[in-house]
Amino acid sequence: MPEAGEKRKAEESYFADFAAMERASNGASWLRALRKQGMERFVEMGFPTTRQEAWRFTNTAVLAQTIFRPALPADDSSAIDGNAWFFRGEAARLVLVNGHFSARLSSPASLPRGVRVMSLRHAVESHGALVEERLGRFADSAHEAFVALNTALFTDGAFIEIADGVTLETPMHLVYLRSDDAEGTVTHPRNLVVVGRGAQALVIESYRSSAEEKYFTNAVTEFVVGENSSVEHVRLQQESGQAFHVGNVVAHQGRASRFLSHSVSLGAQLARHDIRSVLAGEGAECTLNGLYQVGGRQHVDHHTTLDHAMPHCGSREYYRGVLDGKSSAVFNGAIVVRKDAQKTDAIQSNKNLLLSEEATINTKPELQILADDVRCTHGATVGQLDPEAIFYLRARGIGLEAARHLLTRAFANDVISRIHFAPARERLEATLLSRLSAEWKPGEVL
Repeated sequence: MPEAGEKRKAEESYFADFAAMERASNGASWLRALRKQGMERFVEMGFPTTRQEAWRFTNTAVLAQTIFRPALPADDSSAIDGNAWFFRGEAARLVLVNGHFSARLSSPASLPRGVRVMSLRHAVESHGALVEERLGRFADSAHEAFVALNTALFTDGAFIEIADGVTLETPMHLVYLRSDDAEGTVTHPRNLVVVGRGAQALVIESYRSSAEEKYFTNAVTEFVVGENSSVEHVRLQQESGQAFHVGNVVAHQGRASRFLSHSVSLGAQLARHDIRSVLAGEGAECTLNGLYQVGGRQHVDHHTTLDHAMPHCGSREYYRGVLDGKSSAVFNGAIVVRKDAQKTDAIQSNKNLLLSEEATINTKPELQILADDVRCTHGATVGQLDPEAIFYLRARGIGLEAARHLLTRAFANDVISRIHFAPARERLEATLLSRLSAEWKPGEVL
């Protein structure tokens, strides 16, 4: 365990980064005030510890004792293979390398009138009033240390605005890449997505590295989902196996809106993803789908909150985990039904598949119900592959390993199949197959 002085030294390094940013900044006064507020809260809270209930099974001591330097922009002429992570059929692509906007890799494509996609830094300069009104309004920097740290130190991110009534059929892809020289660095990507009344959009958020290096990503994404609008969000985390990844997604939903989230976590040695949706308008609907597949000594933690603040709202949550080796996972799903949120309909499910005797999962569904006319259910399961199903497949000429792979893929694909955008769905299916076995190929009988 690190000494208290070591922890404080790491925290002080972030304060020094903030001070340097302050000295170099000539930005808007509202943004400087927001950053200052974030740093003050981070200094007060410090890194979370296992003594806090929300972090009881996730130890951040290594983050608290490691000094990560701010990532510098990559040489825009460097050979970064972005195509390995881009998708065909994208409406637009906004790429950040080491946390900084890359004009070379980004592609604004042809967007319909009423859609703006740009770096957050540019948006602050050109649409300051809109960004000021929304940025930091919903992400909880007052109580979440990593959100506060992001608020203080973000340098760039993505800004998306979709006007009332606009439908965008193909996705907007936000890509966060690391260059080969990103060892020992930290980035704080910040994204703001504002969707107008009656609009529709699909947003994909991808995180990956071009090298197996140790670094830290601390990301925050805020969605403002307007009345009668529909948003699908796909979040893909495939960082370096030595990396640390903390992500916060917050959605604020208007009346009769629909927010569909898919969270896929495959990479990083330690990953934490918090997602919170506030159903703030009557008749709003939210669905959270999640998949985590880890092995070795990886650790992944998901905390979700579905906050039913108004009547006649519905939510569904389906999270599945596949764990191998000595990996560990945490799932904590909270459904909150406020006093006036009558006629709430909420269902939550967390299922976990352990492929080894040494893998562990801590799952904790929560219901906080203050209304009396509701339907809320939750369930969690932890188990291994069904021996009868394996026997059935083997009796039909399928080898043991192939049978195990088929059953594991079927278990995980229950979540992946819910993603509507086919290129992303197909890429994930292929990735899952390669992770399960580098040798077995479809059609082979082992």
